[in-house]
Amino acid sequence: MNQDTPLISIITITFNAQNEVGRTARSVRSQSFDNFEHLIIDGASTDNTLAVARSEGVAGMRIISEPDRGLYDAMNKGLHAARGRYVIFLNAGDTFHNEGTLALYADAAEGGADIVYGDTVLVDALGTRLGPRHLSAPRRLDADSFKAGMLVCHQAFMVRRALAPDYDLSYRFSADYDWCIRCLRRTVPERCVRLGVTIDYLSEGLTTRNHGASLRERFAIMGRHYGFATAVWRHLGFIPRAAARKLKGVFSS
Repeated sequence: MNQDTPLISIITITFNAQNEVGRTARSVRSQSFDNFEHLIIDGASTDNTLAVARSEGVAGMRIISEPDRGLYDAMNKGLHAARGRYVIFLNAGDTFHNEGTLALYADAAEGGADIVYGDTVLVDALGTRLGPRHLSAPRRLDADSFKAGMLVCHQAFMVRRALAPDYDLSYRFSADYDWCIRCLRRTVPERCVRLGVTIDYLSEGLTTRNHGASLRERFAIMGRHYGFATAVWRHLGFIPRAAARKLKGVFSS
């Protein structure tokens, strides 16, 4: 292994996720690149989440299990506990796209990238691939890219830990949108490297279950970063896009 090969911290947030965490732990264990640590940040689960994680995961997995104040509080705990030069969040039910994915992230990191990102494929609760996410990662990424919405899922977004701020706990459902923008403001597009499809993303997460509240938070975040007029204009543009997705679902069902 090259002495410049960075340690990557993979952070998985869990709470009563015994049916999902095994798939995630197996995906991490299967990676061909092995200079990583896997952290499980658990919100004091009352089911078999931790037993499944230990049985399916890598030796040396670090587990912190204690009550938290929600998803983003747990993610902040993961950031503070991470020892790696880079961090990536792979939450319960999410997986790397294949066994070589983490090696691709590591190659870009060795080249000096601050942020490495890719596209995602949606999967259902059984891990069956449903198809690509409706938004695609752009070839050139900067903070203004997120005026078009959450173009990159945070699961596919690996960042140099020194650049990563804490998540803003005033947001309950869309703090990842704000976090990605703030990460991007701390670097330049030339240090952001795009890969292909990198993550299989469980489509039934917190944001999906609280879609309306998430959209209201994203509007507020967009207004904060880009101005109220931009937020209004952009959201007017999102309406036909959302309608087209709904019609597509009707005709494909």
